[in-house]
Amino acid sequence: MRRFARTTDLLLLATVAIWAFNVSVTRYVLTHGFLPLAYASLRYTAAAVLAAGFVLVLERSLAVHGRRALLLISAAALFLWANQLCFVYALDLASATTVSLIMGTTPIFAAAFASAVGLERLSRRFWLATLASFSGVALVALGSGGKLSADLGGELLALGLSASWAAYSVCLTPLMRDYSPYRISGLVLLPMTTLLLLTSIGPLGDQHYGRVSGLDWAALAYAVVGPLLVTNVLWFTAIRRVGPSRATLFANLQPFLAVLFAVVLLSEGLGAVQVVGGVFIGIGILIGRIRSSRREPVPSPAE
Repeated sequence: MRRFARTTDLLLLATVAIWAFNVSVTRYVLTHGFLPLAYASLRYTAAAVLAAGFVLVLERSLAVHGRRALLLISAAALFLWANQLCFVYALDLASATTVSLIMGTTPIFAAAFASAVGLERLSRRFWLATLASFSGVALVALGSGGKLSADLGGELLALGLSASWAAYSVCLTPLMRDYSPYRISGLVLLPMTTLLLLTSIGPLGDQHYGRVSGLDWAALAYAVVGPLLVTNVLWFTAIRRVGPSRATLFANLQPFLAVLFAVVLLSEGLGAVQVVGGVFIGIGILIGRIRSSRREPVPSPAE
């Protein structure tokens, strides 16, 4: 039993590390070769085709039933589309370190949205956690040396990134009672990718593909296969073994690991004020772990 638990912990650590590494990968390719929307649309087109094929082989169907399911999938696709716009432009405008720290507010947004639709009941601890987390965000913004034209815009987009991912996750939660996460992911990716391609028509035409290096193409392949496909399997395998609460404890490591990757691999600086801000965000996560009145599956917070 102990060996089984250790194996599951390794799955969770590998999953979170893959997600965290993707923040630095995306920052690198956006500053060395790809236009933001061109990168996002190529990435999600490949992921949508692979995910749909995987589900058809595994489950023989992509069907869901009922108007409510279709509405939830449509809403989730819209939030995921907004999430990816925020993701690529936040990392285009701000450092991977700053974006990673602000991503730590995602659980706070998720709890607020879940409460708004009746999935969770919030306590006074939640509001204390919210105060701590957003104080941390303010310190991160202050410590980044924020130029109003770029850094602040990237920081606001990073907040949008956290909020849109939380809304996307809340939309998917009711569907997981009836359908596998693989089918839901495959279904959401198809309309979302269509919307993303329509948004990206201009950048796809403007992208100079001949100037994209082999390393950039390899990074794009990693961003498709690792954070979007492999981690789905690892994450939900782990959730089935140990439950969502334990799995989410590991997910909270993602901002911290992403900062480490950015500092080591991209040589980004991390000021004392940003460190304090990150600590405040972490404190908010710890004191704001609101237990739902119902135990719901936790969608993966991959980027």
